[in-house]
Amino acid sequence: MSQQDVLLSVIRQKIKSGSLIDAVAVALEISYDAAHRRVSSKSKFSIEEAVTLCRHYKISIDAILTGSNSLVVEKTMEIESMADMSNYFSQSAGYIQRFANQDDVSLYYAAKDIPLFYTIGGSLLSKFKLFVWTHLLASDEINMPFENFRAPENLQQHVTRIRSVYDKAAVHEIWNDTTINSTLQQIHYFFESGLLTRENAALLYGDLRELLAHVEEKSAAKESRYHLYFHELIILNNNVIFASGENKSMFIPYTALGYFITEDEQTCNKAYDYFQRQMKSAKSLKLSGTRDRKIFFNKAIRKIDFYAAKLNEPEELLL
Repeated sequence: MSQQDVLLSVIRQKIKSGSLIDAVAVALEISYDAAHRRVSSKSKFSIEEAVTLCRHYKISIDAILTGSNSLVVEKTMEIESMADMSNYFSQSAGYIQRFANQDDVSLYYAAKDIPLFYTIGGSLLSKFKLFVWTHLLASDEINMPFENFRAPENLQQHVTRIRSVYDKAAVHEIWNDTTINSTLQQIHYFFESGLLTRENAALLYGDLRELLAHVEEKSAAKESRYHLYFHELIILNNNVIFASGENKSMFIPYTALGYFITEDEQTCNKAYDYFQRQMKSAKSLKLSGTRDRKIFFNKAIRKIDFYAAKLNEPEELLL
């Protein structure tokens, strides 16, 4: 099979139904007859045409040329300054809003850290997480105290768009005993570094308790579309899958906020199937009963209490 035949075969799989000739004509903006000549192999695609088709249908050029398992991925923009933060959330909202008008959207989140959807908004904890991400990603803000930090003014509109899709979706999150650890350590680190006051650190631990109480309440609600799972065996990675019918998108982290995004059908289906298997081997905190839920959340609260107690230790013990 020639490389042109391989490319046409992949496009046919992408469109699933409808005319392959029409699909080529639309993507290349050429006439029906010109597209027919290419589909029938009477004419060859130019390099520019092949690249255009691959971009239009999100096909890996490497996979066409070599037959390898290469993927075409998009990636979220890099954050190097405070100005980039707002643009990042605007771009992310655009990706997620693709699912906004779909009634059957589901979201799957392997929560190595507290999911992003909980830590964007108007709380002090939300502001702190933005501060942490800025500290990690924007070198010009590295020595700014938390009390001097100001979130971008237009950030809230992008956050609202992201949250609207999350609130509408059937959500499936897998957590484990370490999901809250990074947030606890971040509060402790910045307090010890002198970039976070004792008072605000105490308030942040309080916000974290309220967040967990909210998650516990959601996970206990029988009629909600929220499903929380506790998994003891696997190391979670913050992978996210959005699914609606046969359409799926997967977000794969590579930095604190940076994600690769792919809609490759085979890859997304494999990841989706893997997630389904992990949910079966995990404990559903919606279905398992009050005792298991309380054990999980009480253990997390005890961790918060442990870190909060450090705020009152003599300074020489913190060094």
